[in-house]
Amino acid sequence: MFEWIFWISLTLGLYPYLVYPLCVALFGSLRRRRVNADAAYLPRVTVITAAYNEAKHIEATVRNKLALDYPPELLDIIVISDESVDGTDEIVSRLAAESGRVRLLRQVPRQGKTSALNLALPQAAGEIVVFSDANSIYRPDALRRLVRNFADPSVGYVTGKMVYVNPDGSLVGDGCSAYMRFENLLRAAETRVGSIVGVDGGIDAVRRSLYRPMRADQLPDFVLPLSVVEQGRRVVYEPEAVLNEETLVSGSAEYRMRVRVALRSFWALWDKRALFNPLRFGVFSWQLLSHKLLRYLSFVPLLVAAASVWLIEPSPLYGLIVAGEIAFVFLVLLALGGPGPLANNSVSRYCYYFFLLNWSSAVAFVRFLSGKKQVLWQPRVG
Repeated sequence: MFEWIFWISLTLGLYPYLVYPLCVALFGSLRRRRVNADAAYLPRVTVITAAYNEAKHIEATVRNKLALDYPPELLDIIVISDESVDGTDEIVSRLAAESGRVRLLRQVPRQGKTSALNLALPQAAGEIVVFSDANSIYRPDALRRLVRNFADPSVGYVTGKMVYVNPDGSLVGDGCSAYMRFENLLRAAETRVGSIVGVDGGIDAVRRSLYRPMRADQLPDFVLPLSVVEQGRRVVYEPEAVLNEETLVSGSAEYRMRVRVALRSFWALWDKRALFNPLRFGVFSWQLLSHKLLRYLSFVPLLVAAASVWLIEPSPLYGLIVAGEIAFVFLVLLALGGPGPLANNSVSRYCYYFFLLNWSSAVAFVRFLSGKKQVLWQPRVG
């Protein structure tokens, strides 16, 4: 009996990471949906950045957007300060005085990123609205690459490619970069199927006509793309629209961010549960179930598999699996507190980050079941 429990649990736990990506890649090769992008398509664009105490990054971010390879008369920037108190407003006001393309809005009292976006969107002049984080640095051609996809009328939302800058080779940074490489490959495959399920949030664009106001507790990087799918448009990935962003330098900071994102994602999945109906949304329902819900809940079957293997009658195969389990725990502990050269080897870093993802999902799920929500956020410190 325990053998069946182990193998079923292990399959369910690894399905979102191994089986689903292979199925999407195969399905995409059989049913390839192209995006009819046009490099000559240059709509009016408004870049919106929500900022809370981002004095360290905001000037470089705004100047980066002003310098993009895009017609200046077709590009403007809105920075909405969520009651910042560190000089962010003064910096943006100075930039607005230098360029008529920059505008500062201030949200008082502080209400969080989602409310800030709801406040800014009605004042956006662009046909296309681009969302940038306060520390996101776009490559010069990123905006052109991003918006060319909107030449296809079936496309309603486009996300670019985030590249984590990790100059010191820190533990979380390397693991996080490997995770993003995996996610980007998956998004490319999902685009060939139809729509992607997850976006980055630092280099995203939506047709202004498709934006729907969200509750303050909802995660815009997740809820808004799902709303676009509900409206019958595609959400696609553009790998040539690239931004650079620093990784988090501490495990505790990455853990807090992952818990926050997972918690708000659980609520988003609950709010958009109608999308799980395959009769209405077809293949996308399977994608949402596999890529998000089962991914966030994979800690459950993985824990069951890890425990049940110890109850199986010993054999060379199961002895090897138990040894692998012990080695995984050892590598995670080594990454957390071992000597520098040993802690920083790639295997330890990747094991640690896989553990971090699943542990943060477990904590977030407990908070979700208890009814907790999170609205406010702190700057993502690199």
